[in-house]
Amino acid sequence: MRHLSGRNKLNMKESFRRAFLRNQVIHLINYGHITTTLRRAKETRKLAEKVVTIAAKGNTFNARRRVKQLLPYSEPALLKLFKEVAPNYSDRPGGYTRILRLGSRLSDTSSMARLQWV
Repeated sequence: MRHLSGRNKLNMKESFRRAFLRNQVIHLINYGHITTTLRRAKETRKLAEKVVTIAAKGNTFNARRRVKQLLPYSEPALLKLFKEVAPNYSDRPGGYTRILRLGSRLSDTSSMARLQWV
């Protein structure tokens, strides 16, 4: 039974899914938006909200360590997160991203969405 699992498999193995979502969040930090399928956008939003919540509490050693554990691939993205993105949301209680639906993809009719900062 899959009770209370809370995550979608996205048709990937767990290690690949974790790496994929980390890279999606890094691209969201670097470019400000990503265009992907609706399911992937909703899963990416969960990780992005968690990272910004940790970073918005302050640029402390412990916060940097925790975010580096979640996003270990890109040091420039970490710097941008702590210097530019997180200070904008320091007094916001949550809801840092928005998902805009873009309709369906022509090739396989998958629901497309754009994930961006509020």
